[in-house]
Amino acid sequence: MAFSIIGYDTLQAWQETVETADELLAFRRDAGVTWINIDGPGSAAAIDRLAEVYDIHPLTVEDILNAEQRPKVEEFDEYLFVCLKAIRLDADGELAFAQVGLVIRENTVISFRTGDAAGDSFEALRRRILGNGGRVRRMGADYLAYALMDQVVDEYFSTLEYIGAGIEEFEDRAAEESDSKFIADIQKVRQQLLRVRRAIWPLRDSLSFIIRMDNPLLHDELDPFFKDLYENVMQAAETLDVYRELVAGVMEVNLSAVSNRMNKVMKVLTIISTLFIPLTFIVGVYGMNFQYMPELRFRYAYPLTWALMLVIAGGMLIYFKRRDWF
Repeated sequence: MAFSIIGYDTLQAWQETVETADELLAFRRDAGVTWINIDGPGSAAAIDRLAEVYDIHPLTVEDILNAEQRPKVEEFDEYLFVCLKAIRLDADGELAFAQVGLVIRENTVISFRTGDAAGDSFEALRRRILGNGGRVRRMGADYLAYALMDQVVDEYFSTLEYIGAGIEEFEDRAAEESDSKFIADIQKVRQQLLRVRRAIWPLRDSLSFIIRMDNPLLHDELDPFFKDLYENVMQAAETLDVYRELVAGVMEVNLSAVSNRMNKVMKVLTIISTLFIPLTFIVGVYGMNFQYMPELRFRYAYPLTWALMLVIAGGMLIYFKRRDWF
């Protein structure tokens, strides 16, 4: 299990990789900021040793190892723990989810990333720190934690944009398709929206808690940044709700289209059945084979019967058409 370490201050930045938690002791320092990143689930023993080195509570370790943990914020004596969900698109265009855990100390941030989402959500931030840095190099560990969370939230919008484009295609298909594939596809989108909602909405509550929090690890100058992050999450949540309503509307349009086509079919079948009711009555009467039926010996009875049935059928069709029944 590898631990990626980045240390920086206003003057310089450096990066190292170590294999054991004990090696991290050499990088503990009072000046500057240290960022330790662990990608992948790793071994429970290595996480436990890391927890011993940095005095992380066993309950936090359980949350880190549980990839299905709900987004939340917890306060401890020496650190804050923030848990949130990262969402990315994989190579097949499917949504992949990962859990991101942040342990925020006075001058150290430890990030844990586990789950199915491929790729590195923090690569852009890593390049900023190792390059000229900008604001992140001038700020403390609390700003680094904010920047990590901001990177995760930014990916929410690209995910929602992808889902929105798919919903637009469904709107075009809704009135034309009624097969099982369309239903399966739209149900898949509904499930995706539900999973995204479970990732975004709890984070809104967590950020609201951070904004109200009075903790020495979070300086007051970070309040505008976390408020902006909260507004971004609210925007993503509102967009998500709009998409859910659009999907529900697409399903209603599709159901209406299917019902309309079914009504047309039933109308045609009803007209056909109605036309044959009097015709069936006529042929039924003359199919009874009674001996004393005067029409049976009439020379033109057969063609006249056909003519009568055609007149009745034609008259009924004209009547239906004038009533705009078809």
